[in-house]
Amino acid sequence: MASFHKGFIKAHPLIFVILYVLILYLASSTVTPVTTAANLSDPCNNYTVLDDRWRAIRKTYNSVKNCDQSVSWSGWYRLFINNMSAQIPDTCVARRSCGTDITLWIRGGHPTVTDGVVTRDVCADDSNYCCRYTLSPIKVKACPGDYYVYELVSPTLCNSAYCADTGSINTPAGINITLAEGCTSQNCFQNLLEQIENITSQVLSVTTVTNILMVAFNASGKILESSSSSVSPAELASYGNLILKTCEKLISTLVKPTDTSDNISFTLSPVEVEVFIVGRNVTLDKIPRLDTTNSSVDIDLIGIAKNNNETRSAAVAFMSYNTMENLLKPDFFNTLNNTVKTMMSTVISATLPKTTNTKLTKPVNFTFKHIREFDPNGSLSCVYWNISEWIVDGCSVLETNGNYTVCSCVHLSTFALIMQTSRPSERDSLLELLNLVCVPVGLVFFSLALLTFAFCQWSPGVNNVARINLCISLLSAHLLFLLTQQFLRLIRPHQVLCAVISGVLHFLFLSGFVWMFIEAVLLLICVKNLSQISSKKREVLSSGFLCVIGYTVALVVVSVSVGLLPEGYGSEQ
Repeated sequence: MASFHKGFIKAHPLIFVILYVLILYLASSTVTPVTTAANLSDPCNNYTVLDDRWRAIRKTYNSVKNCDQSVSWSGWYRLFINNMSAQIPDTCVARRSCGTDITLWIRGGHPTVTDGVVTRDVCADDSNYCCRYTLSPIKVKACPGDYYVYELVSPTLCNSAYCADTGSINTPAGINITLAEGCTSQNCFQNLLEQIENITSQVLSVTTVTNILMVAFNASGKILESSSSSVSPAELASYGNLILKTCEKLISTLVKPTDTSDNISFTLSPVEVEVFIVGRNVTLDKIPRLDTTNSSVDIDLIGIAKNNNETRSAAVAFMSYNTMENLLKPDFFNTLNNTVKTMMSTVISATLPKTTNTKLTKPVNFTFKHIREFDPNGSLSCVYWNISEWIVDGCSVLETNGNYTVCSCVHLSTFALIMQTSRPSERDSLLELLNLVCVPVGLVFFSLALLTFAFCQWSPGVNNVARINLCISLLSAHLLFLLTQQFLRLIRPHQVLCAVISGVLHFLFLSGFVWMFIEAVLLLICVKNLSQISSKKREVLSSGFLCVIGYTVALVVVSVSVGLLPEGYGSEQ
C-alpha cells in the first residue's frame, strides 16, 4: 500500500499539489470565521450608539414627553451626549431631570472591567427622588477605555426613559461620584458627600481626587449662591465642617506605602494641597517645609514615624483653602471684648492620614502670609476650628511683622490667623448724632437770617449784599454737607462725583470766609464815615463789584488747589 502511494505521487505530482492547496484553504476558512465570531460576541466591540440629546439629565422636557416603553431594544448600546461618552446614572435621579417624566437609572453601581457582564436593577422615581419602582433588570459591562455598554429592555412604565450623564467621575477602582445638574439644595450636597464617604481607605490617583474635589467645591458654591441671604451662621459652619471632612477624606486616599519617602502636590482654584510620606527606610533627617502660596508648615514627621513602632511610617497632608473664610467666618471667634475681627490669612488644615500613632513629638509651626493690610494697633491671634467656633487653645504667636506671622501649635487641626481691632468709639456716634440734629437747626436759622436781610427795610445807606451772600454760602455749604453724609454710601463708589462735591464744599466755605472779610471792611468804612453815609459810598463799593470779589477769590483758590493736588479731592479724608 505504501509503495502504491509513492508511485501515485511520483506519477501525479500536479494532483498532489492541488490537494495540498485545497487542504490549506479549508483550514484557513474554518479558523477565520471562529475568530470573527469571537470578536463580535464581545459587546464592547459590537454595540449600537445611543446619542439622543434629550436623554441628558441636564435636559428637561417642554411639551413632548419621550418614552422608551414602545422601543424594540435589540443588542447592546453605548451612550453618547453631545459627542461625549456618557453613562446611565447609578444614583438617585430626580423625576423630569431629562426629556421624560419618569427617569430611569440603575441600582448597584457600575462594574469594573474584571467583573465582566453584570445584571443591574433599573430604578424609576415618580415623586420621591429615589427608587420608587424597580423595573426589569438590564445587563451592563465595563469596557477597556473607560466606557460602559448596556443591554437595554423596554420599561413597563409609560412616559419613562433611560437617562444619560456626562458629569460623572469614574475611577479605575469603579468609584462613581455623581452630581445632578442644578444641585442647589442641602439634600443634594449631602448625597454627594455620602457618596464620597463611601470610598474605602484605598489609594486613588491625583486626577481622580482633583476631579472629585472640584465637584464638591462646585456643589457648595452653587448652594451658597442660591441661598446666600437665607443661610444662617450655624448652617455656614455645618457646610464648612462637611467640606473639611470631605477634603481630608479624599486627600488621605493619596497616601500610598513607601519604604523611603514620597511627596504629592497639586493646586486647584479653591485649595492647594501638599502631601509628604515617609517610610521605615527614609534617609532624611527632617522633611522639607511644605509650602503653599500663602502659608507653610514645619513638622517633625520623621519623629512621628519613629513612634509608629509597627510600620515606622507616617504621612502629613497640608491643605490651604482660598475661599473657606466665606464659611468659617472670623466672626465665629468669640471674645469678651467687642472688637472688629478680620481674617488675616487663608484657612489651612494639617492632618496625619493613615498614621497609627498621631502624637506630635514637637510643636508644629505654621507661617501665615498676611492677605490683608496689617494694622499695627491690632491684636493677632492664632486660632483653630473647633466644630462651630475659632478658639486659641494650644496655639500661640511666635513672631510677626507687617507681612508674615508664625504660629506654634501643639496639635493638628484647621487653623487661621485673626486680627482684632477696636470698634469706632461712641464719641464718633455722638458726633454723627450732633451733625444730624444741629446742622438742620442751623439751616433753619440761616434761612431766617437770609429772609430777614433780603426783605426787611433798612437805611438806604446800609449795604446788605455781604450779609445776604454770606448766608447763601453757608446755607448751601451746610445743606450739601448734610445731604452728602446721608447718602454717603451711594456717593462713595463714584469717584468723580466725590471729587466734585469736595470741590464745591471747599468753594462754598471759602466764599463764606471771603464774605466775612468783605462785611468787616464794610463795617469799618461805615464806622469811619458815620456822618457821611450816602450813595457815593455805594458807587465805590457796588454790589456787582462785591460779588466779583466774594466769589472770584474762592474760585481762584480752589482752582489752584485742583491744579496742584487733584487727588486731594474725593479721598477718604
